[in-house]
Amino acid sequence: MKKVLAIVLSMMLILSCAAMAETVKIGVFEPASGDSGAGGKQEMLGMQYANTETPTVEIGGVTYDVELVPADNGSDTTKAPSAANTLVDAGVSVVLGSYGSGVSIAGSDIFKNANIPAIGVTCTNPQVTAGNSHYFRICFLDPFQGTVLANYAAKELGATVAYTLGELGNDYDQGLCTYFKQAFEALGGTVIPESFPTGTADFTSYLTNAANYGAQVFFCPVSIAYSTQIIQQAASQGLAIPVLGGDTLDSNVVAEAAKGTNVSVIITTFYQEGAAPEFDEGFKAWLNSNSEAMTNNGGNDMISAVSAMGYDAYYTALEALKAAGSTDSAAVMAALPSVSLTGVSGAIAFDETGDAIRDAAFVKKINNETGDWEFVAEQTVE
Repeated sequence: MKKVLAIVLSMMLILSCAAMAETVKIGVFEPASGDSGAGGKQEMLGMQYANTETPTVEIGGVTYDVELVPADNGSDTTKAPSAANTLVDAGVSVVLGSYGSGVSIAGSDIFKNANIPAIGVTCTNPQVTAGNSHYFRICFLDPFQGTVLANYAAKELGATVAYTLGELGNDYDQGLCTYFKQAFEALGGTVIPESFPTGTADFTSYLTNAANYGAQVFFCPVSIAYSTQIIQQAASQGLAIPVLGGDTLDSNVVAEAAKGTNVSVIITTFYQEGAAPEFDEGFKAWLNSNSEAMTNNGGNDMISAVSAMGYDAYYTALEALKAAGSTDSAAVMAALPSVSLTGVSGAIAFDETGDAIRDAAFVKKINNETGDWEFVAEQTVE
């Protein structure tokens, strides 16, 4: 009888300890739908993989389970505040995201008013962190990215006339087009800028305009949904000039659209497969063992740079929680400026604005025969 009682008490103790397990919540502020849904899902994959790899964190001497709390901002600046409020109500200690600068900016004040820090993953527009003490990010910024692309267009491709195309009202598109224009014109080039309204599906007139203006590069730093249409329609029209884009085009979905065509696609991005072999191997194995993750990655195990960045953002959040020694969001915010680590995408540290201290970008292009991304150069700006 005593033995049975001891067993019962032991089981009750185990159950009691399990019930008392501490949990810290990390908000995932990403688009799972809308024009940027494909990219948002790939960014989340990096966080989800990191969470399976490291599901706990020690904070102030206590081990916490890490729970990722997703909120779909719908790729829409009007929906972003509601998604941000969902995370506030859930009691998250820190937020990761978003893929897309516009939605990041739209949700920013919600996090600010709740005293919750946010770590931008690939939102590259300067306005995300400008004047904010609560928003940080681990990616390079558009002024840098735009300059790298302009330098490549002028110096490597020999272009003197460039055509730029962005979505009306899209902070990322319009900002990057502006920075590209400034840098390209500073090199003596001419830029023909145009914009298209949200929901556009037929880009033939814009492609025709680029050809008629004698453009030697077609710069379109747009969403995956738009860029795939532009590439396919460029192929149909026989457009012979290279298509240039920023980090949003870094997707296996975009690569698949260019496969089998003669459209040259060149982009800047944060990561290239092969830079961190251990991460590559583990992430691919995880994708291949998880059908939902594979679907969200576009149906194959090609690694998008945003997935690597999502992975690094997760570990940045863990370092901030450990440095804070608390799950209190204000304490995490206070700890973030001093956080530094080496991620798979490179060294991560923050300047006085909360921006990443980064001075290099990967330039890569699509192999039209295989549909693979190929490394071109690691580019800096003097």
